[in-house]
Amino acid sequence: MTLEELVACDNAAQKMQTVSAAVEELLVAAQRQDRLTVGVYESAKLMNVDPDSVVLCLLAIDEEEEDDIALQIHFTLIQSFCCDNDINIVRVSGMRRLAQLLGEPAETQGTTEARDLHCLLVTNPHTDAWKSHGLVEVASYCEESRGNNQWVPYISLQER
Repeated sequence: MTLEELVACDNAAQKMQTVSAAVEELLVAAQRQDRLTVGVYESAKLMNVDPDSVVLCLLAIDEEEEDDIALQIHFTLIQSFCCDNDINIVRVSGMRRLAQLLGEPAETQGTTEARDLHCLLVTNPHTDAWKSHGLVEVASYCEESRGNNQWVPYISLQER
C-alpha cells in the first residue's frame, strides 16, 4: 500500500467517525424538537402527505437482517421515493446504538412492543429555518458521496 493510499484510508475513517457523530447529534436534536418520524409505515405516510418537509432519510439495518426480503423491498421503494424528491438518504448499521440514542428500553416487556427503527425521517417544516450542525455535516457527506457515485452512503454507529 502506498503512502497516498494509507492517507486516503485514514481520512476516510476519520470522515466516517465525524459523520457518525453528526448523525447521532442530529437524531437526538431532531427527537427533542419533534422533527423525527420513526418507522417504515409512519415514514411512508409522512412522505406521501408532505415530502417537501423531509430533509434526511436514515435506513437502519444490521447484518443479521440483511436477508429480510420484505425489509429490502421497503428500503428500495423508500430510496426511490427519496431520490425522486431530492431527499438525502443514509444507510446505517448499529441498531442497538440507534435504540440507545432514541431512548428505547434495553429490553421490551411482554406488553411493550419495540418501535420500528428501520426507517427514520428528519423533517424541517417550511415555516422554520432550523439548521443543525449535524444536519449540515450529514448533507455535505451525502453530496460528497453522490459525487463519488455512491448514491446511498453507509455509516456504522458504534456502541458505547
